[in-house]
Amino acid sequence: MNPHLRDVAIPNDWDRRGLPGWSYHSTALLELEKEHVFRNHWQIAGHVCDIPNAGDYLTMDVIGERALIVRGKDGVVRGFNNMCRHRGSRVVADSQGNCKNALVCPFHGWVYNLDGTLRGAARPRSFPDLDKTEFGLMPLDLEVWMGFIFIRFRNGGPQPSVAELLKPIEPEFAHYKAADMVPSWGIWTQKTPVNWKSVRDVDNEGYHVAMAHPALQDLYGATYFDEPFINGVSRSFATYNPHAGRRWSVKNYVKIAPEPTHLPDHLRKAWVYYGIFPNAVLSVMPESVQFYQEFPLSTGETLLRGAIYRYRDESREQAAARYLSFRIDRDTMSEDVQLSVWSNESMLSEAFEGFYLSDLEYGVRTHHDHLRKQIPVLGLETAPEEKDMWNLNDALRSRG
Repeated sequence: MNPHLRDVAIPNDWDRRGLPGWSYHSTALLELEKEHVFRNHWQIAGHVCDIPNAGDYLTMDVIGERALIVRGKDGVVRGFNNMCRHRGSRVVADSQGNCKNALVCPFHGWVYNLDGTLRGAARPRSFPDLDKTEFGLMPLDLEVWMGFIFIRFRNGGPQPSVAELLKPIEPEFAHYKAADMVPSWGIWTQKTPVNWKSVRDVDNEGYHVAMAHPALQDLYGATYFDEPFINGVSRSFATYNPHAGRRWSVKNYVKIAPEPTHLPDHLRKAWVYYGIFPNAVLSVMPESVQFYQEFPLSTGETLLRGAIYRYRDESREQAAARYLSFRIDRDTMSEDVQLSVWSNESMLSEAFEGFYLSDLEYGVRTHHDHLRKQIPVLGLETAPEEKDMWNLNDALRSRG
């Protein structure tokens, strides 16, 4: 079977420049990114197995927003702003847990049902005109796809439903039966000292694998290829090298990892990465599935977030392979952090003249094109005045 999902011809005369250097260090642009990229696009909050029982919840604090995902008594997973309607306090303080039969605000004790409706305010006589139906928790757009929970902070947005967005990869991804998986080690977070776009730039191309990632090059470097972003989705694919095993983790991974019989032949020894605009990746391996994503904390600091999920009935060999693939990924992430730091800091220099991209980095360009569509001011090579950024971008958007 052809491992390509989409045979994409790279244009002969494509613009090899990346985003302008100023866009990686502009505070005004960051606010536009939060508004037009992060709040109104789908974000992965977790997986249904993270909240298996009624009353289970998880939270996600990113880009100044607070999401609360909770499973109701009816088994339905819902998303809300983690914000009490009384004074704006967090309704739950922990990143994950169980609230039993109700959500109780720790500030004044307002009580919400698991479906987000207001059960009642503390000392209700002090609110003689309180309309309970009006003061439920504010809902978020939420969609579950193959077990993964997607939310959107602003209801509606430029993307279609998650099912429609990810339709091109659904037939292949479905083989992994991700909806039936369980957590490995929980949701993790990590900070890195670079702009979020630098993190994504490194992840959107495999040109650097041979030089920068010895373990990945050992495992699959000879077969790796990228498919660029098309309508918000990209894909990268690789299968194990015939003689992989020069490094300890790779040697033992290839030796131990079983070939799952429920996967078609072309996936039994494959690592596949599905990019989801603007900032997320679903990654599949024969023994596990994971997501990872990045959110800006400032122009020069980024929050990384993700989780690995495993088969419920995994064998000892699958468990060992999952640990070894985690080791390979951990080393790769550390290497990518250093690369992104070096690239990011160069943009502050007067000597920086922009990117000049290889055909193997066409995925970087297509991601940048998606960003330019949402934030047209990114098409300007010279930095606008910070105070003019928002109005100038609005003017460019209105021109279409």
